[in-house]
Amino acid sequence: MGRETARDGGVDTVLGAGGGLRRVTRPLHPALRPYLRGRVGYSHLAPAYQVRMVPTGRVILNVSLAEPFSQIRRLGTPGPGTGRIGSAVVGMEDRPAWCTHPGGPQEVIRLEFTPLGAYRLLALPMRELTNLVVELDDVLGPEAGPLVERLAAAPDWAARFDLLDAVLLARLGRGPEPAPEVEQAWRLLTRSAGAVPIARLADEVGWSGSYLVRRFTEQVGLTPKTSARVLRFRRAARLLSRGPVDLAAIAAGCGFYDQAHLTREFRALAGLTPGRMATAARPVDEALAV
Repeated sequence: MGRETARDGGVDTVLGAGGGLRRVTRPLHPALRPYLRGRVGYSHLAPAYQVRMVPTGRVILNVSLAEPFSQIRRLGTPGPGTGRIGSAVVGMEDRPAWCTHPGGPQEVIRLEFTPLGAYRLLALPMRELTNLVVELDDVLGPEAGPLVERLAAAPDWAARFDLLDAVLLARLGRGPEPAPEVEQAWRLLTRSAGAVPIARLADEVGWSGSYLVRRFTEQVGLTPKTSARVLRFRRAARLLSRGPVDLAAIAAGCGFYDQAHLTREFRALAGLTPGRMATAARPVDEALAV
């Protein structure tokens, strides 16, 4: 695919040859950097597709300004899935899902929150979103519809990012503060890619194990143990994406007992073996973005 990059008003635009793809980014507002890990806009004429979503260790907010997605279906759970869904929030996950899109014009703004950033900026217990994909108005209430309309009507991407910054900064001022102990536990887990024993986490923050589990799950959306599993999986998946690898070395380096343990975890969290995930044709955790 041919690519061309342009910069206008602080916004970087990458143009691709296929389907008129545009990928638009801008550096995060400094006050929002502790709470967000990414923000990008996409627009293109999408072909019909079905793609697997895998746990990201983040809470994803997708603002759809064009055609809605047909369905998000969580693997291993009963029920037909979401049905047609437009702008959506994807909570913390510990299992894969399928996203189906009928094709057509697609224009999306994707925000990736840290779980504690989502707790503060979305202002609800993260356990209420665990393994769920919900419409944006289920989270933001009556302000969701007008916000999407204003974003769609904005004259350019710079204006859209300005509007999003203003909305998020206003919510930052009134959102709940995560507990310092939960922040410390999450920081220890992320810095070690899930390698810190859970008993040590409780000792480090000065809480009992059961109290840590309760407060952590409320504010992060997964238990400390499950969060560690997801973070180990993410680290291993990044290493797999770099090319030919030694699975036994990845297993040892990422804190798995052995290669068989690595394979079991990939099957549970992604529905794929490590080998199959390494050869996936497209990024499996960007299903709602492209």
